[in-house]
Amino acid sequence: MKKIAIIGAGLGGLSAAARLANAGYEVHIFEQNSYAGGKAAEFSEQGFRFDTGPSLLTMPYVIEDLFNECSENISEYLKLEKLGTICRYFYNDKTVINAYSDIDKFGEEVSEKTIDDEESLKEFFNYSKTIFDLTADLFLFSSPSSLKTFFNKKAFRTLFNINKIDSFRTVHQAVSDFFKDKKLIQLFDRYATYNGSNPYEAPATLNIIPYVEYFPGSYLPKGGIYSITIALTKLCEKNGVNFHFNTKVDKIILKDKTAAGLKINEDLIYFDKIISNVDVNFTFQKLLDGIQTSESKRYNKLKPSLSGVVFYWAMNKTFDMLETHNIIFSEDYKEEFDQLTKQKILPTEPTIYIYISSKLNKGDAPEEKENWFVMINAPYDEGQDWKNEIQNVRKRVLEKINRTLEIKIEDFILFEKILTPKDLEIKTAAFRGSIYGISSDKKSSAFLRQQNKSRTIKNLYFCGGSAHPGGGIPLVILSGKIVSDIIKSEGKK
Repeated sequence: MKKIAIIGAGLGGLSAAARLANAGYEVHIFEQNSYAGGKAAEFSEQGFRFDTGPSLLTMPYVIEDLFNECSENISEYLKLEKLGTICRYFYNDKTVINAYSDIDKFGEEVSEKTIDDEESLKEFFNYSKTIFDLTADLFLFSSPSSLKTFFNKKAFRTLFNINKIDSFRTVHQAVSDFFKDKKLIQLFDRYATYNGSNPYEAPATLNIIPYVEYFPGSYLPKGGIYSITIALTKLCEKNGVNFHFNTKVDKIILKDKTAAGLKINEDLIYFDKIISNVDVNFTFQKLLDGIQTSESKRYNKLKPSLSGVVFYWAMNKTFDMLETHNIIFSEDYKEEFDQLTKQKILPTEPTIYIYISSKLNKGDAPEEKENWFVMINAPYDEGQDWKNEIQNVRKRVLEKINRTLEIKIEDFILFEKILTPKDLEIKTAAFRGSIYGISSDKKSSAFLRQQNKSRTIKNLYFCGGSAHPGGGIPLVILSGKIVSDIIKSEGKK
């Protein structure tokens, strides 16, 4: 029985662990925190429960496949509720657009509230579906470093239709070709931020994201996003995974360019395979002592993705004008991203995301109260004075919410917690507080992300949001699948 160590109990590590343990490997997960989940964690206080990171589940079949592979019924672990309204969008001119999961109903909303119509919306989704059909098998469900990925009929079909994946335009340029109304353009530009990118620079291939959000839809589990972490942890335990919480890995032990074990305090523990479920740059720079390989040097030169600032507010009131997921847009989106990516400052007028899980999960807040997760995009950490930055941006966030909702929101905040990019780095080993590893603001970004098997260090593998295929709940779970598939295939040789 081969022994495998996984560094970090994020969703990618849990996905790999469950699959490998189910296949007969002895799997050990080492987690520096007292809980699993990584960015997909939670905290509770005074009767309020907050998801700390991800807030929406798409591609639910990815989780279902994990449970099926382990011969388990997902319904015994997790209850998923499909959202009727995926998001409610607020604009400065008081326009409110409801993005319904029912495309016909969403089309009616678009026709009523913008100068575009349902046909434009359907044409955009058809375009988005084309990108998904051409790229998903190659870049989401498989490892691009494997020759088998590219030597099949689907791969050749993609090659012959390479122009249709739209990698030579930006997200904004492509979206602007489908819609005339700047409100709708801003709505779909926003999807570039799902992997921490700038819609004015990121390749239009990222327009795949709206498709996976609307088909087969968006979900929130009963008990919030953290219930996914709980479900995957239970699945791992049932398959015999060994958890070591409150255990910080100091170093990965190398022998002749081979990952051979872990150094934990003064102990050296040896394994046959090492999987890093922490940030790729953190792995190279910290766990491997800044090792200089072609792989580590290349990755270190790449620009980190955006980060975020989160205000967790316990609200002494319910707000009927808000949905579970809400966006209050800035007036000048281009200026907002220029400030984020060029000036590396928090925006003068930020776009504000408000997630209220207690709208669906009543137990997440006391009666007649709500739990607000309020997030704005932020630059990655470059030594900014976050205390001063947060103090100033908090005032701007409150003013914008008050102006948009015509309310004095600060009168209802019972208590507050704040997450900064620096906090994110400390709690989750996210390099410079970057949420998604590297930025996708280049045409070749899909090919630059760290592959799941190291090319320069034998028996070292990567999963999680900074590795292929990227960030977001379904993709990090897929990263664990790809790693487990690679290891299992090597075991058959």
